[in-house]
Amino acid sequence: MPNRLAHETSPYLLQHANNPVDWYPWGPEALERARAEDKPIFLSIGYSACHWCHVMEHESFENADIAKVMNDLFVNIKVDREERPDLDQIYMNAVQLMTQHGGWPMSVFLTPDLRPFYGGTYYPPTSRMGMPGFPNVLMGVSDAWKNRRDQVLESAGRLTQALVEMNARESAAGELTPEMLTDAAASFEGYFDFTHGGFGSAPKFPHAMDLRVLLRTWSREQHATQQEMIRLTLDKMAGGGIYDHLGGGFHRYSVDAKWLVPHFEKMLYDNALLAGCYTEAFQATQNPEYARVARETLDFILREMTHAEGPFYSTQDADSEGEEGKFYVWKPAEVLSVLGSEKGAVFNRVYDVSDAGNFEGHNILNLPKTLAQCAKILGCSEADLRSELAEGRARLLAVRSQRIWPGLDDKVLVSWNALAIEAMAEAAGPLAEPRYLAAARKAADFLLKTLRRADGRLLHSWRNSQAKFDAYLDDYAYLCNALVSLYEASFEERWIDEAVALADVMLAQFADTTGGGFYFTASDHEALITRNKDAHDASVPSASGMAATALLRLGKLTGRGDYLAAAEGTLKLYAELIERSPSAGGQMLIALDFYLGPTSEVVLLGDPAEPDTQAVLAALHARFLPRQVVALRTPMVAGAAQSAWLDPLFAGKDTGQATPATSPTLYQCQNFACQAPAVGRAAALAAIDALRGR
Repeated sequence: MPNRLAHETSPYLLQHANNPVDWYPWGPEALERARAEDKPIFLSIGYSACHWCHVMEHESFENADIAKVMNDLFVNIKVDREERPDLDQIYMNAVQLMTQHGGWPMSVFLTPDLRPFYGGTYYPPTSRMGMPGFPNVLMGVSDAWKNRRDQVLESAGRLTQALVEMNARESAAGELTPEMLTDAAASFEGYFDFTHGGFGSAPKFPHAMDLRVLLRTWSREQHATQQEMIRLTLDKMAGGGIYDHLGGGFHRYSVDAKWLVPHFEKMLYDNALLAGCYTEAFQATQNPEYARVARETLDFILREMTHAEGPFYSTQDADSEGEEGKFYVWKPAEVLSVLGSEKGAVFNRVYDVSDAGNFEGHNILNLPKTLAQCAKILGCSEADLRSELAEGRARLLAVRSQRIWPGLDDKVLVSWNALAIEAMAEAAGPLAEPRYLAAARKAADFLLKTLRRADGRLLHSWRNSQAKFDAYLDDYAYLCNALVSLYEASFEERWIDEAVALADVMLAQFADTTGGGFYFTASDHEALITRNKDAHDASVPSASGMAATALLRLGKLTGRGDYLAAAEGTLKLYAELIERSPSAGGQMLIALDFYLGPTSEVVLLGDPAEPDTQAVLAALHARFLPRQVVALRTPMVAGAAQSAWLDPLFAGKDTGQATPATSPTLYQCQNFACQAPAVGRAAALAAIDALRGR
């Protein structure tokens, strides 16, 4: 019979609903039972696309004998880390303190009052390769609980105290200087792979936040090495197997150093962050290949990861039919059967498809050579080759779509959706794709309507018409930042009102009024053994770094000094972290770049329906201007929906008595002190040229 997880909405929890383990979701029922029966808790945390989570389930949690031991000796709780990142942060820190490493599935044993005392990650069903078998772990932990309770409680107490102290150790206020950005770029250079791009060796992750930091330091310093690091990484990733050459979008990471063999799951957050990175790189370099990759990645999200009502799904699994990557790989004969012998042979040659294969006897599509090099080798024009390959990719994608698809985690998370909204909004102008703006608007409306309580507080997760879990700092910070981007893409002022509402909740519910910065959970959140501050980037930006980013941008638009002060305080709190571990502080460095400036408020008066204003907006969109906020109002339009929060920025600005209302007028301001207006299309475009590179 199904266990209690059958009543959950998480696809990951539902995967375990038919295990013989007497699983509980995290909640009062399980915690009260552990206290009443004086039993330790076995807490298993994972997520739907986690390969080793699936392995441990099949090997151990589906094993009736192992399940009986678990049921007899423990209260067993299963958690989806994507639903409960607060629990995942706390207990992952504990596992890392105990074992010096971490990962998923996370397997941690708790006292009935939730203090961890033993843990690890994946355990095999029998002892092998230096790892203890899971039944041995269960029996050993139970024996310690029954016969050496004092030692267990002492260990749990020390470990819990260390978790409480972690936040204090990481928080030491310091000064904020431009040298911090320069030093960070030098640090990135120190472990950069100048052969294949990217940072470090295998396994290799995209590091989108670090690349966006380098784009900013390069825009300041025009350092050739930084430009090469950006270019090489983006080119190699886009040519590698980590990129889906048929459907667009990026897989999670590469198991090798040269981006060939990916771990095949596709995460919403990776694709949102990388689409934003390629969009910014396109603005900075005008390389059309970066625009193509950004567009194909966002199109993948819209085609395969979007709910009919607008929000975005979380994950596509790595596995299909029980095999990792089976959905994505090809044999030469399969390509030839679809494209024909002549065009198929060209496609196979360009995309590295051979009889020997490049992945377990199969082939992952990748580009060992550039298309320009391939065209030269094949004796054809690059334009003709591009056209032929595009046709071939479309035909192969149609055939691939008939295969058995990987699993889909279709839950909607506010934080990850916000990253996608931001990417869509920021790409709409530079890529001249209004459908991205429409998608961002639709998703934002869904979140604010469906995942917000009557009192204005957000909820974290939604699936099957059920919204649940109080939202975390990253939900508020990411969405606040995304709404600012949505305003700057559309100039619909309602998004500023919504962003202000979220920012005010952040300050009221998450700010640490004594120690500074922000907690990851709200002040009225469920009491846990410690209250974390999320300052380190992981696969997603740190919540604290994004809070600082959002508050700085919103503060510059509204003039709210409390927003600017909170952001400055957060950056100063983590100045030592930024200096000590810049690779953990990418989002903080992005906020620092904006804070240090010079940061301009670009205020435009004009009608977006008029060609001259459209030309000025196109010029703004075409440029990489990371240290500006942009606001627009149409003069002399009665009854337009306007936000009072933007009134100070527009106060005293008009098009002048002699200027037609349709002519654009541009003001460049700093801290609301403005230069003389640039009136008319030519003057406004010249003013934008002066902004470039600042």
